[in-house]
Amino acid sequence: MKHGSEKVLLYQFTDEARLESISNLFKKLNIPVEVLPQEAWREKIGYLLGNPGFSTTKHEEESFAFNHEVMVMQGIRNKRLDQVLEAFRTAAIPPVLYKAIVTPFNTLWTLKKLCLTIEKEHGMVTQAKK
Repeated sequence: MKHGSEKVLLYQFTDEARLESISNLFKKLNIPVEVLPQEAWREKIGYLLGNPGFSTTKHEEESFAFNHEVMVMQGIRNKRLDQVLEAFRTAAIPPVLYKAIVTPFNTLWTLKKLCLTIEKEHGMVTQAKK
């Protein structure tokens, strides 16, 4: 996939210095970054990425509290993903634990569903390591 279709969404980053470090890292790699507002959990991933064919959802009056940093990467795979992860190591930026690569399936999910799925998978991996 060409670099022009790469994009990163950052969600729930409350440490401004960390957010700036991560944003600068992606800027050096020429990967556009968008910091999502807290209420973005209602929207589909495709909409948040600005992909064609997606429109905003009807906002229901519910709440969703998710206290983990989330990084969603579009178009970053294989050697390019290795390059991104190496850039995090080189810059001594602690990794983002909750991250996802956009797929044809999860692009149709809301950010809330993606967050809950990542949390569940992270829990299973953490449990397996014990």
